[in-house]
Amino acid sequence: MKKGSSATKTKAATESEQFRKLQKKLRRQVSWAIRDFNMIEDGDVIMVCVSGGKDSYTLLDILLLLKRIAPISFDIVAVNLDQKQPGYPEDILPNYLNEQGIAHYILEKDTYSIVKSVVPEGKTYCSACSRLRRGSLYGFAKQIGATKIALGHHRDDMLATFFLNLFHGGALKSMPPKLLSDDKQNLLIRPLAYVEEKDIIEYARLKAFPIIPCNLCGSQTNLQRAIINDMLREWDDAHPQRLASIFKAMQNVAPSQLADRELFDFEKLSLDRDDQERLFEGDNIQAGQTDSLAEIGLPVSPETQTFNPKFADKQPKQVSNKGSNQASNKTMKDDGTAQKIPTINPVI
Repeated sequence: MKKGSSATKTKAATESEQFRKLQKKLRRQVSWAIRDFNMIEDGDVIMVCVSGGKDSYTLLDILLLLKRIAPISFDIVAVNLDQKQPGYPEDILPNYLNEQGIAHYILEKDTYSIVKSVVPEGKTYCSACSRLRRGSLYGFAKQIGATKIALGHHRDDMLATFFLNLFHGGALKSMPPKLLSDDKQNLLIRPLAYVEEKDIIEYARLKAFPIIPCNLCGSQTNLQRAIINDMLREWDDAHPQRLASIFKAMQNVAPSQLADRELFDFEKLSLDRDDQERLFEGDNIQAGQTDSLAEIGLPVSPETQTFNPKFADKQPKQVSNKGSNQASNKTMKDDGTAQKIPTINPVI
């Protein structure tokens, strides 16, 4: 296809109603994430890590859009690390960034050879590759005075990391939307935290970003992350709201309902009962071995009730025959007929 024809099709796609709605949705979700986690402040210099993949292209594009309309002032610089992979198309990303007039740096470092030399044959490269890349980019952010490092991880990446740690790491953790590096020298932000991957795929298609595949590990098909991603896609197809519910759960953690002794002090839990007595709501209490119960100091004839008065608008009339268990568990209708009161169980 000729370049002119491709540009015409891209222009038409980005002027469509479908694109405008999708861009508005992404802009809104990114804005919410930035607001909720205070990701960008006035005067910030945001270093956007651009790999040439759909996620980082979309991140850069939406942040540039927000920069034009935001009520605060901040600057954006794109940074790419050329890791010297064999066959890597070195010209694609610089050409795109130059055409768009985006301030950028291209860093060159042969991490490919390092990864190949330290990772045993048959093992996955992702962990070693990301550590080397991260170390180089963190140091460069401080060198140029960038106040925040923006990464292109989206909601589905965060969910996949959660399940990887759950299934293989023995930990309930994921990728946080905002993170202070271990050495406290850099703040990392993930503005796509609320964005679904399928929306990014469609946005990248409509924008016709010049995607650069990862040739270093892209051929490693048995990655655990790939397996998790397949699982998430199957869930999303079968149960459209499941992933949204899981992500909401990651934002609604109840430490007292888990088992981490560092997050909640289980040892110091103690009773704090008042004098109000809650009778058993049921038909009857069979007390066996009454002598043994009495020795312990427990009641041998505990009372029952058929309802808790605090759940009733009016106090029902009780049957006068208290000598009968059956009668005591009934109340009177207006016509004098005994009726059963439904049991109301407390929320546990």
